[in-house]
Amino acid sequence: MHPYVVEQFTDAEVAVLRRYFTNLDGPVFALVNLPDVVKGALFARYSRSSKSLRRLFLDEFVGDLDMTGDISVDATVGLDRADDLYQKIFYEYGDDSVAQLGGVHLACEQASNILTKVLERGRLMSYLEQSTRYLGYDRRLENGLYRYYRDHDVLESKFGARYVGEMDRMFDTYQQLLPQMTEFLSKKFPKTPEDTDFVYRQAIRAKALDAVRGLLPASALSNLGIYASGQAYEALLLRMRAHPLPEVRQYSQMMLEELRKVIPSFLKRIDVPERGLAWSHYLEESRGATREIMTSLFDDLQTVEPDEHVRLLAFDPEGETRVLEAIVFANTSLSHHDVAQRVASLDETRRDALMTAYVGERHNRRHRPGRAFERTDYRFELVTDYGAFRDLQRHRLLTIEWQPLTVDLGYDVPEIIVEAGLAPVYEESLARSAEFYYDLRSEFPDQAQYAVALAFRIRYVMQMNAREAMHLIELRSGPQGHPSYRRVAHEMVRLIREEAGHQRIADSMSYVDYSETDLERLEAERAAERNRAKRDY
Repeated sequence: MHPYVVEQFTDAEVAVLRRYFTNLDGPVFALVNLPDVVKGALFARYSRSSKSLRRLFLDEFVGDLDMTGDISVDATVGLDRADDLYQKIFYEYGDDSVAQLGGVHLACEQASNILTKVLERGRLMSYLEQSTRYLGYDRRLENGLYRYYRDHDVLESKFGARYVGEMDRMFDTYQQLLPQMTEFLSKKFPKTPEDTDFVYRQAIRAKALDAVRGLLPASALSNLGIYASGQAYEALLLRMRAHPLPEVRQYSQMMLEELRKVIPSFLKRIDVPERGLAWSHYLEESRGATREIMTSLFDDLQTVEPDEHVRLLAFDPEGETRVLEAIVFANTSLSHHDVAQRVASLDETRRDALMTAYVGERHNRRHRPGRAFERTDYRFELVTDYGAFRDLQRHRLLTIEWQPLTVDLGYDVPEIIVEAGLAPVYEESLARSAEFYYDLRSEFPDQAQYAVALAFRIRYVMQMNAREAMHLIELRSGPQGHPSYRRVAHEMVRLIREEAGHQRIADSMSYVDYSETDLERLEAERAAERNRAKRDY
């Protein structure tokens, strides 16, 4: 098994932690006996901290909590309260809706960037993941190792020593280029009098981290906070148990052990032969059968298209008409047939007026029209670097499917890396990543993904309705966003307007941001500084 780092705590710290965390030495643990607002604040801070959640809790939260009533609590021995009642209602009577009412905050630490995408696949779950924009990977863990996943089977194979050597070299290059990029950016974007030293340093560091993140391998470890219901966890664990990667299967078992300390009744069916075990077996069998039949049906399943692209694959040419019908339907007592006839009789001017009234006067991007915009949808095929995919994949109110991570589609080199004169070193590291990937793939086709740097491209599809498209495009086009996914957002709205011909829908996305910016995080850091000043005042 991967050598997870066990954090050391003093006896006094252990006495505190035992009240609120289901274990003190594993990478997966649940949070209990804390107000939800505290757990939410912990996860929010977690995403921008290099500390483990338990250390973060001790350093930044304990001093503000009244823990006098929790002295006798020991969360590490499990919680049995209400279990008998849940057993009767949920397990005996099979009322699945009960499992939607019990939620758990779960910390998942030291997970690879392949595993985090598996964990974040569920729609009905909330996640906060450590950001490569705020946290550097230039420092080693407490055990002296770089932060990447070490697959047991690979390490025990003929590739073991080479795997460690190649991963270390990728991290070494990252460590080498980060200060060089920081120095270059400091000269290119001098500090202005209006910004404090802290704001300026944060903005420069964020841009430097963005620039070099593509050097990190997909094996790079991350910390992830999850909040979900018992039902959502059950579905996730069943999928994970059928996954081809050993890391995912091992992690699912650790998650199950911790969740059973908090919501045991909701997860009893996972190990029932005719229920959970049968479900996982079905997923595994169907995946294997699909791969087998595809191999027999098609000679070549490898297509190399090295260019980054966003393509609109499918849409309804009458999509805007469908949205107008949905608007009228919800505001009348007419049948759908009558509504369709009324809308068909409207000229373009009146259609414009109806759409304008429904969208209303939006004062910010969070003011979005209602569910009529869910009446039409778009299916996009994207080829972007894996870093951009990681950000876009987090959108859950849509359908997303992605292919395995390979090096076949080439890679992206940020313009700022080229401008700084660091492209040769950057590309040399990516070339080693590709060479090792191809060698590893022959014996470990699934684990070979760990060797792929985040700068390499991945192909995926995203299908979403117009309401979700508005949310995604306006959010991801923001000036504080990474240039790689800002380009995606701009191209999506262009395709909706020009290729789909849905000009009214595209025009309603009035908060798409096309501005150019030098330091993407500068304005956000300025706003955060203003908010801190107001709180202190």
